[in-house]
Parts: sequence; C-alpha cells; structure tokens
Amino acid sequence: MPGGRLTRQERQQVAHGLADDLSYAEIARRLARPTSTITREVMRNGGPVAYRPDLAQRSAERRARRRPRAAPRSSQAHGGDAEAVREYEESFVTLIMQSGLPRTAAGVLTCLYTANAGGLTAAELVQRLRVSPASVSKAVALLEGHGLLLREREGRRERYVADGDVWYQSMIATVRSHAQLVETARQGVRLLGPDTPAGVRLENMARFMDFVGESIARAAEQARELLSAEAGAVPRDSAAPAAVRRGGRSA
Repeated sequence: MPGGRLTRQERQQVAHGLADDLSYAEIARRLARPTSTITREVMRNGGPVAYRPDLAQRSAERRARRRPRAAPRSSQAHGGDAEAVREYEESFVTLIMQSGLPRTAAGVLTCLYTANAGGLTAAELVQRLRVSPASVSKAVALLEGHGLLLREREGRRERYVADGDVWYQSMIATVRSHAQLVETARQGVRLLGPDTPAGVRLENMARFMDFVGESIARAAEQARELLSAEAGAVPRDSAAPAAVRRGGRSA
C-alpha cells in the first residue's frame, strides 16, 4: 500500500537494493512506492552506507508508539490533495536535510515555503511540526544565521517568512565565507612562503575559492536583477558590493 508505512520485508528489500547500489528511484519502483518514501526512509536511518533494516523497523515502531498519527490536513489549506502535499513536504524536508540542515530546521523552511499564508508564527510552526517551542526557536536562529529566513513583526508576535530574496542573501553569505577562506589561505602563503609545497597548496586553494566566490556573487546578482525585473519589483539591496567578494577590501 503506497500510502502506508514500510513493512519489515520492504525494509529488507531496501537494504538489498542499497547493497546492490540501486538508485532510490529503482528501489521505489520495485516496491511500488514513491521515491520520496524510500529517500526519507534511508536518510532518517543512517543513510545508504549505515542503513540497517532491523534498526529502521524498531525505530519506526518506537515512533508509532510515542507519537499519535497526525490528523489529515485540509487540502483547501494547501490548494491540493492533502496526502500528495504531505508526501511532497516530506520529500522537500529530506532534500534540504541532504544539504546539511537538521531535520527541524528543514521542516521549518519547508513549512514556510508551502504555507499559503506567506509566513508563520512560532506557535503555528510548533503545531505543524509537532515539536517543542525550544526546537523551533533553535531552528529559526540557525536558518536566520544562514540568511534563509526573515522575521516580521505583527503586533506583539513575530512571523517568520522565507521569500525569494533570502536565497540571494544566503548566496552572499556563502560568498563572504569564501572570502574569509581566501584571506586565511593567503595569510598561510605569506607565513610559509609562496615557493614551499604548503604555500603552493594554499595559494591554489585561495585562487579556487576566489574564483568560485566571484562566480557565485555574479550569478546571484544577475538572477536577482532578472527575476526582480520580471516581477516588476526593485531589489531591496541594489547588488552585493565588490568588497563582499574581496573579503571586505575595496577594489
């Protein structure tokens, strides 16, 4: 049954498929399950290398005993079939987790992008994710630190929003991080000497990260300007200053 939980036998087949180096899509096809179900199953149970079907089965049984099944969400709230939306959200969460974010932070980001309201309060996130307020607070702080979330004041409450511009801000944060790596690498070059093996390695690293950072900043600016023009909007910040791409130094 595609919408139900995986059985013990299916988990054994997942393990066999991973051992045979099959893709998640192929394993899902053989089990007549959505690919997102297999991806989520593997990622929440150690990943493709550490996946163990017996441990995964026991973990699923513990979750079933500990947490009551959530009531189906109204399809009208999402503008689509509730079960299909749930599967999509789980798939979205899994993919975001693969980028390195913890599950709760990935869940918060998914909720913000799939909420028709355009933003959610901490209480609404707690209700949707069925986690503690402290977990939501920690996830929000992490996402805000990565530039993936915005806070908006609504009376006495705060609402959290993830709009298109946060991806630009996230890319620029990445550029700043690259610029710091470049500067640190070149400090090492000056310290160890440009003609030493270590100095050569560090200089190569600096040149690579400098080129990548410049490319990311340029692409982010072009995409932001293009999409803003198409939407008839003016970007909140005209462009990332050149100093951002040069580790804070002006040209």
